[in-house]
Amino acid sequence: MAHPWHGISPGKNIPEVITTFIEMTPHDNVKYEIDKESGFIKVDRPQLYSNVVPALYGFIPQTYCGRHIAQYCMDMSERTNIEGDGDPLDVIGEISQGAGTA
Repeated sequence: MAHPWHGISPGKNIPEVITTFIEMTPHDNVKYEIDKESGFIKVDRPQLYSNVVPALYGFIPQTYCGRHIAQYCMDMSERTNIEGDGDPLDVIGEISQGAGTA
């Protein structure tokens, strides 16, 4: 089994087409998360109706939200004291026509 974070390629046509790992769909009422060590999906928490994401939610494999991403966010937003969370980069989107599923 390939580890979803480290063992799956984000794709060859970045940034036009990005392979993502979807952890939650608009119909899920449970938030799942990848266990960083094992790569298994685990239940993170139930989603209350007020915070259900109306889109696909997941992450971009082989990415990392650390110091460099935090600095980029501060540069772009002119905000300060932003820190990376140490997780892969989050992604929210929709399935495009012709996209595959895993």
